[in-house]
Amino acid sequence: MPRFTQPIDDVPASVAKYLLPGEDHVFTIRQHPAVLLPRILLVLLGLAIAGWLTSSVVHGSAILAIWILWVILLLWLGAKVWNWAIYYFVITSQRVLLAQGVLVRKVNYVPLNKITDIEYRLTTTGRLLGYGELEVRTAGQDAALRNIRFLPYPEQLYLEISGLLFQETGQCPQCKMNIPTGARRCPYCTSDIP
Repeated sequence: MPRFTQPIDDVPASVAKYLLPGEDHVFTIRQHPAVLLPRILLVLLGLAIAGWLTSSVVHGSAILAIWILWVILLLWLGAKVWNWAIYYFVITSQRVLLAQGVLVRKVNYVPLNKITDIEYRLTTTGRLLGYGELEVRTAGQDAALRNIRFLPYPEQLYLEISGLLFQETGQCPQCKMNIPTGARRCPYCTSDIP
């Protein structure tokens, strides 16, 4: 299966600032653009209605009001696109992170060691367009990342998280904490691993 991950140098600056020292970036992805389709269709429907009203029904100053309403609808779409552009789902060596929000930035995460189960779902539309839903379950808590919808490559994300959950561990020679085998730096004491 091809890997659709981005190298660590490609981590967006708006996400990189949330990574901890010694935490390795594994995967960063946005929601699938299909999340915008209903909104785009609404704006196009508004355009068609505004055009029809302008040409056949309404005359005079009401035409200006109709087009102002359509521009407001277009600005609303612009805000949704902006929100989509800064919505990131991130998998690191230690946690699963979701960064979202334009005016109010909201960052939620679940440590990998708290995840008990993950599930992905593909609807018929999702299969056709290439997106799915990922559900992350944690032990005894209501996780902030319970359902993440419209994720591209849900199978790959499922496999990436599963691989991190079931990877072999070793001990940090400095602090004696369990760390993933092959880690370059201890996430607890931040010492370099030989």
